[in-house]
Amino acid sequence: MPAIPFNIPYITGEELDCIQQAIERRHLSGDGHFTRLCRDLLAKCFGSASALLTVSCTAALEMSMLLLDIGPGDEVILPSFTFVSTANAVALRGGVPVFVDIDPDTLNLDPALVAKAVTPRTRAIIPVHYASVGCDMAAIMDIAGRHNLGVVEDAAHCFGARYGGRPLGSFGALATLSFHETKNISSGEGGALLINDPTLIERAEILWQKGTNRNAFKEGKVDKYSWVDLGSSFLPSEINAAFLYAQIRAADRINTERMRVWQAYHDRLAPLELAGQLRRPVVPPDREHNAHLYHVITGRGIDRAVVLTAMRAAGIDAVFHYVPLHDTKAGQRFGRAGSGMAVTDDLSRRLIRLPLWCGLSDAEIDQVVAVLSRVLR
Repeated sequence: MPAIPFNIPYITGEELDCIQQAIERRHLSGDGHFTRLCRDLLAKCFGSASALLTVSCTAALEMSMLLLDIGPGDEVILPSFTFVSTANAVALRGGVPVFVDIDPDTLNLDPALVAKAVTPRTRAIIPVHYASVGCDMAAIMDIAGRHNLGVVEDAAHCFGARYGGRPLGSFGALATLSFHETKNISSGEGGALLINDPTLIERAEILWQKGTNRNAFKEGKVDKYSWVDLGSSFLPSEINAAFLYAQIRAADRINTERMRVWQAYHDRLAPLELAGQLRRPVVPPDREHNAHLYHVITGRGIDRAVVLTAMRAAGIDAVFHYVPLHDTKAGQRFGRAGSGMAVTDDLSRRLIRLPLWCGLSDAEIDQVVAVLSRVLR
């Protein structure tokens, strides 16, 4: 294990107690007491009409494409600079991921290019809020409104982040969250689907219950439940939900501690930015991030592979991020480019993520910065 690993999952100290309570209730499959507690908390945090826990953000994205009835030939606009799950959810329904370039400051979808990529086959837009810095949702929602397109926010990074004072994940008809162990709020593996359009709730619950009307049966609306729609096994267990409940309750504390680390990096790296050796993250004034990650863009002419190798040799687990999807074998098979990709191609080759986790000490931060500074020079 590196002396300074990239990530250490945060433990609140309440998880085992919640799991013990779940065991004592003798309900360990999904949709039990802790699932309901988490659903209520998430809906409250995001102002959503409903929230459904899922086994992953990937599963939530797949549910969202089912809910929007994405089918063969339907186009969905999304960034190439994202995790494969964003595009996979579209391709699994026979849809076509249409990759659009990103804004060079925020690394989010460029709204001007989104508008140009709309065709008669376009059905939806998936804005991905990179590093919890929000996309320009005013512009994206305007485009969606003018063309009658669905909006699904990929808010995997975003618990506690805001755009214009509103939670990221509250703008689109649907939004997805990740609770993977690398995220601020974690259940090891896990996710959620936020439903902001109330007309989608009933069908979402059917998909969530493997395509059955089991919820209607539980509420006494039908005398037995049966298969009525598509669906799958999207529910996590009560063990995961119990762990997650402890994490959600500590969200403010977790994000505050991560912000301390983020700001320490930001302050210490200012001289390297001034010297032109790297670029620090750009956060527009109308956006509030949650310190999900700290990334730098290396200066031109600097070999990122050399930098990463040297940092790992020094015991620091710094890493790159996404391989652009438009440049992959599957991306070229299932999707297409909806714009030029100059910014994505350039910045994805120069981006480095630094270790960031609750408890990272000032001394460790100083060590990361010192090694990065030495390597860049």
